[in-house]
Amino acid sequence: MSDLTIDDFFRGKEDSRKLFDAISREVDHLGDATVQVSKSQVAFRRRKSFALVWIPGQYLSNRRTAPLVLALSFPTRDASPRWKEITEAGPNRFTHHLELYRKEDVDDDVRRWLRATWEQAA
Repeated sequence: MSDLTIDDFFRGKEDSRKLFDAISREVDHLGDATVQVSKSQVAFRRRKSFALVWIPGQYLSNRRTAPLVLALSFPTRDASPRWKEITEAGPNRFTHHLELYRKEDVDDDVRRWLRATWEQAA
């Protein structure tokens, strides 16, 4: 178990923190969930993780990276063109990566996707 806090994770990364806070508010509206912070990501969990956020600038040298990436897992590929990348993590498990640049990116689509993964993680 990590002793890192959310403040530790986002220290010096104010744009990323604002986007995380926007996601966190949406998760709060869904209901019970916990937050688990590691060195590489922050996970929102119920029985299992249902949403992960990470800061691509920690790993990618390209300065044009998004301040935050939201990763969600679905049993099928979602057809939205908004996904930066979709990987097949296993049978009936597709991880979808969404780059977030502004708080407005956390919109109705994101709320719908978060609800779907939150419900699957019960």
